[in-house]
Amino acid sequence: MDSASRLRAMASLCRQTAAQHPDRSWKLLAEAEYWEHLANDASLDHFELRQVGSPLHGEGNITPPTAALAGRVHDRIVC
Repeated sequence: MDSASRLRAMASLCRQTAAQHPDRSWKLLAEAEYWEHLANDASLDHFELRQVGSPLHGEGNITPPTAALAGRVHDRIVC
């Protein structure tokens, strides 16, 4: 869930930057939507993992979607 809050923080940062730079606001607001979409996906993935429970025997080495997202977050910081 920590990754979802970080993604939402990025969306908020983009919105704040858009308010300060009206000439680039369209791009920054689109970027904020992108981060918010990722946050919603991360929250949903986290919720689904909690509902399903622990992985079956032999599936312990599968990377959860939220961990995979956390690795990609640092690749795309634009704001």
